[in-house]
Amino acid sequence: MLIKTLTAHGNSAALIIDKPILELLGITMETPLQITTDGKSLVISPLREAEREEKFRKILQSVNARHEATLKKLAE
Repeated sequence: MLIKTLTAHGNSAALIIDKPILELLGITMETPLQITTDGKSLVISPLREAEREEKFRKILQSVNARHEATLKKLAE
């Protein structure tokens, strides 16, 4: 078990993650992270390419459904 405290970062709080943990998980400064909660705990996970692709497709479907008429007019 690793116990950490938050660090002040402007008006926000930052969690410093040690380099060995980042390396173990394959996380770099450019890796998008997904943060979820059950109301009691935080879960921070690297957003892998497949998850990003699935999320993108869902958003794209939503945009297409909402703006179908406009997109068809633009395609003419």
